[in-house]
Amino acid sequence: MSNITIAVIGPEGYAGDLGKRGTTSDITFYNQKKGENTITFVEPVRYPDRLSSLFFTVSMAHRALLVVDEIGPAFGECVVMLDCAGIRKGMLILRNYITPGQVAPLIKGTVVEHYELVPDERARIREYLIREAEALQEEPVHGARGAVPVDHAFPVKGIGAVVLGQVVNGTISRHDTLRIFPTQKTAQVRSIQKHDDDALSAGPGDRVGVALKGIEVNDLDRGQVLSASESITVSATLSGRATLVRFWPSPLREQMVIHVGHWMQFVPAKVAFVDNSGDWKRPHITLRTEKEIVYFPGDQVILHNLDGGKLRVAGTLVPE
Repeated sequence: MSNITIAVIGPEGYAGDLGKRGTTSDITFYNQKKGENTITFVEPVRYPDRLSSLFFTVSMAHRALLVVDEIGPAFGECVVMLDCAGIRKGMLILRNYITPGQVAPLIKGTVVEHYELVPDERARIREYLIREAEALQEEPVHGARGAVPVDHAFPVKGIGAVVLGQVVNGTISRHDTLRIFPTQKTAQVRSIQKHDDDALSAGPGDRVGVALKGIEVNDLDRGQVLSASESITVSATLSGRATLVRFWPSPLREQMVIHVGHWMQFVPAKVAFVDNSGDWKRPHITLRTEKEIVYFPGDQVILHNLDGGKLRVAGTLVPE
């Protein structure tokens, strides 16, 4: 079984013709299944009011479907977010008589420049993505312990605590004992479901519901990470050389408050140190986060400034 997760960025409810509506909060999931292959569509229903809604949608996506009804600040911000997240595969749909020539200067040099321009025909889009899911061959994972960033958690009568999330960096299996990062608490995997089907294990990209034993739902929250990996890093201090987006208007400053995004984490942080010598769009910075950030070594985080005006996506950082 393979799964593709698609970020659908456009009018709210656009994905309603692509899959069956599932969990909804500030992000809404739509699911499409054919045989053993599945597609998960995710929409940022609280964007543009809440930038975190867009970030969470993009952070879990393998591909994007970008629907453009108008050219404005929100369109530019979405392009920058997709570029920072490195979503290199996608489709671009232009509506309301918007032409490719109008958007070309705005997407040049970004991942969106290479998206396939497709007509606004959702039945054809759905069939194309189903065929792509059927052709997808995941790389085998040899013994790597995976992680599940939690996006939702709730109690189920007769079962207990259940979390929803998407597996990254390896596999999880039934009966695994997982730590609930960044806490010291642990829980055992009672069962795993992939799109309502029971499974013994799940690998990278799988959308899962994990029933847990030994933990209460009140101890679970979005942003926590379930894993047995010994490679995971937990830190409230992030240092390294940041890369600011080319449209960012001014240098970072010490004591400035920004938000760090990684997986399902969107955490306030203060710039404790910044060295803007040389190219100020490539500063060396140290961030102190309000809560500990969970990540694998080498992972990239996205930096956001909620007071950034029309553009709130500032850039990226790979912690040293």
